[in-house]
Amino acid sequence: MKDIRKKLQDELNLIERELRVDLPKEILRAREHGDLSENAEYQAAKERQSYLEGKKANLQARLASLSLINLDKIPHDRVAYGTRVLLYEPRTDKEIRYTLVSPEESDIAQGLISSSSPIGRSLLGKVEGDEVHIVTPSGPKEYEIRSLTTIHDIED
Repeated sequence: MKDIRKKLQDELNLIERELRVDLPKEILRAREHGDLSENAEYQAAKERQSYLEGKKANLQARLASLSLINLDKIPHDRVAYGTRVLLYEPRTDKEIRYTLVSPEESDIAQGLISSSSPIGRSLLGKVEGDEVHIVTPSGPKEYEIRSLTTIHDIED
């Protein structure tokens, strides 16, 4: 969780620097070219400024929501944020391992899935031994939760 906060804060710092230092210089330089109504550099800089303001607001909202996550309220016995889950698919006799993370941390190749993804939402609240029905792009799948390790049990 600390890593994702740092990543978001670093990105926010870069955006704020661009908004406070770089873009004002570009806008000033573009204004020197004269008529602003037909000034492509000025229009592009203003559009970039608007885009960055929106992105900044989204990052600030995401950081605020992350600060509201209380690890003490995450269950110790069922799937929630930070839980590592071992799933068994009887049809193919294969096991797959996922860790539920925030959307910013998700990386399916690493087995990190967002708790807000269809798979993540299907797993939330489940316990060992539960059967889970997950709708995937390749069709519905049935899994059994073989084991789970919550964020409280995972060593850093």
